[in-house]
Amino acid sequence: MPEFVLVFAILALVLGGYWALVVFPKQRAFQHKQKIVRSLHVGDEIVTYGGIVGRIIDIDVDKGTSQVEIAEGVTIKLLTAALQQVYDADLIARNAGMGSAGIADEPKRADEKQTRQGGRA
Repeated sequence: MPEFVLVFAILALVLGGYWALVVFPKQRAFQHKQKIVRSLHVGDEIVTYGGIVGRIIDIDVDKGTSQVEIAEGVTIKLLTAALQQVYDADLIARNAGMGSAGIADEPKRADEKQTRQGGRA
């Protein structure tokens, strides 16, 4: 009987850890995403998950779709869930700069490493 209690306690700890590390963060991210999608209105400039920037023309809540104008006279129909965020050019440029800063510094780091090892100067 004590072995059964020990096995049950270990199983409960493993399942609790899995829930805390996997399920709970996914639920929180999903709720955050739903909050963003619910806050969108007709006329908002948005970015889709595919990286397309456009302006919302119409939202059909019953069907879960949106009409998005991506260029003058060009309208596409998207799932509302595919709308990622409101378009903020400054925020996107800042995030792109943060990501490309590490890439731009990579050749310098390789040159510095070779110089320290006695390679080319």
